[in-house]
Amino acid sequence: MSLEKTLSIIKPDAVKRDLTGKIIAMFEEKGLRVVAQKKIWLSKEQAGSFYDVHRDRPFFGELCEFMSSGPIVVQVLEGNSAIELNREIMGATNPDQAEPGTIRKEFALSMTENSAHGSDSSETAREEISFFFSGLEILQF
Repeated sequence: MSLEKTLSIIKPDAVKRDLTGKIIAMFEEKGLRVVAQKKIWLSKEQAGSFYDVHRDRPFFGELCEFMSSGPIVVQVLEGNSAIELNREIMGATNPDQAEPGTIRKEFALSMTENSAHGSDSSETAREEISFFFSGLEILQF
């Protein structure tokens, strides 16, 4: 196991329903530590820039619209195998296929409104973290 950092986003659907604390507790109970966090409201342009990798996919416009529809909580999580652990805690993208007890099974409203985002690799984590945070904003333990 290696100590890693990963980006986590609590999406607008979950923030609107006041699920932020419950979701953070799920990460912490599994051994992930929040080392940076802020609540922001993305513009459509910012959402498009963040999700640029999906620009040619049919869901891109809907995704950007949703991610700019309300506040989100962006955070850096740290822990052993944080990327993989974060993805396990979130569950499958499709909430109908997510395991019981995962964020998406418990809280998602749909494939788009699935309450959480997490980096899928160490390279993506570095890029996504730097999109939202400067080095000074991330606690070092």
